[in-house]
Amino acid sequence: MEINGGDCNSGDKSQAETSVLSSKVSLNHVGEVTLTLNSDGLSWKSLDSGDNGGSTCLGIKLVPDIPTEVKFSDIYAVEVADSGMIQESNLTSVGECFLGNESHDSEMNHFIIHSFQKSKSQACLWIVAMYSFGHKDLQTCQMWVNKINDSLNKEVGRPRNLLVFVHPMSGKANGRRTWEHVAPIFARAKINTKVIVTQRAGHAFDVMKSTTNEELNSYDGVIAVGGDGFFNEILNGFLSSRHKAPFPPAPSDFLDTLRNDVNSLDYASNVACSETHYNKESDPLLPSSAHNELGLSPLGTDDGSHSIDQEIEYLLPNQRFRFGIIPAGSTDAIVICTTGARDPITSALHIALGKRVCLDVVQVVRWKTTSTSKVEPCVRYAASFAGYGFYGDVITESEKYRWMGPKRYDYAGTKVFLRHRHLTQLARKGGNPLDFNFVEHYKTPAFTFTSFGNESVWNLDGELFQAHKLSAQVFRGLVCLFASGPEV
Repeated sequence: MEINGGDCNSGDKSQAETSVLSSKVSLNHVGEVTLTLNSDGLSWKSLDSGDNGGSTCLGIKLVPDIPTEVKFSDIYAVEVADSGMIQESNLTSVGECFLGNESHDSEMNHFIIHSFQKSKSQACLWIVAMYSFGHKDLQTCQMWVNKINDSLNKEVGRPRNLLVFVHPMSGKANGRRTWEHVAPIFARAKINTKVIVTQRAGHAFDVMKSTTNEELNSYDGVIAVGGDGFFNEILNGFLSSRHKAPFPPAPSDFLDTLRNDVNSLDYASNVACSETHYNKESDPLLPSSAHNELGLSPLGTDDGSHSIDQEIEYLLPNQRFRFGIIPAGSTDAIVICTTGARDPITSALHIALGKRVCLDVVQVVRWKTTSTSKVEPCVRYAASFAGYGFYGDVITESEKYRWMGPKRYDYAGTKVFLRHRHLTQLARKGGNPLDFNFVEHYKTPAFTFTSFGNESVWNLDGELFQAHKLSAQVFRGLVCLFASGPEV
């Protein structure tokens, strides 16, 4: 069919399933192409030559490094742009090989498709890509935008409303700049964002904990612009009032004490740890089916009631509601493990395209802070790391050097490493911590721990956690992230 002078064909019945629509348009830096809308994406073929574009220079065929198709699953936005110039041609003569590309520009309307390409050097690194198609008729451009948007609206799982927390002091105090760098991606994708720039330590934790389930259900997810510790704060605020599960068993030598003291425990206040250090930045192994032998309520009061949204239950795991991390911290371990790249643009694209991957979370219950302190159960969650001994010493030492930024981990790690001379053999080629005779290795979904000393320090997602006695259990796939996992 003909639309306002622009060639636009709908195809016959035999092509109906594979080809929905096609038009002759101009593609920036390529020239005139036939653009085809298929069931799963767009494809185009150059009309300038019979070999899909390219040219010859001194007998050498030059093929432009430009894709000839893009899937709807890789497109995050499409828009009609202001009329302007379209560069229509490539190299056409020997002289142009040496004097530069003599492009033939023409004024026309155009529409832009926003997508991405994978880096040639690192497949997990995604680079923003824009394809600018031109046509002299504005209505033809608008028709293509409408058709593409209709297909994008059928993509499942893409967010429309997000709650964004920005840690302004994260990493090298570049949280704001990182968000400003990626914000246009969300704007083009027509994703509504409510942005909260945190003002103090624990700010995001308090907001997540106090937000009603009804309000939380109005969002498709929560985004953390910061590091691992900042995400840990948001995750703990989310789970502290919503994750309903029995505590893991307490250490065996501790059960009698708990039975005697259980009536004195005050569960009216939040079990979640009140002494947060956010943003500054063994005993018998247990089967996964083990439950808390004392029947203590994990949250709220001792009768199992909860102070937040009793009428609206928030079920976990929740496939629709996801967390996203835009890296701006010192280590960004979770982002590297779930996207394969420590790159804000890559993470933003994963979020805008609605990627999903499930994340295991460990619940840690501290029964006593020191050997002489009273029983005060305190619940914390960790998504990437729970370490003791060397790792606890490193995080304790690194807190003294936060002014150094990310380099503090290298400096603190080196100091602690040299302090324990027996660890130096790990620096040798083939060094393995499992070779030490004092190291035991287990795979278990739950464990208990009691320190031989008066107190001890754990490292939970890069945050300090003091605990003399604790229990831990893993919940598989408890939360979902906007990520697709690293490519291998």
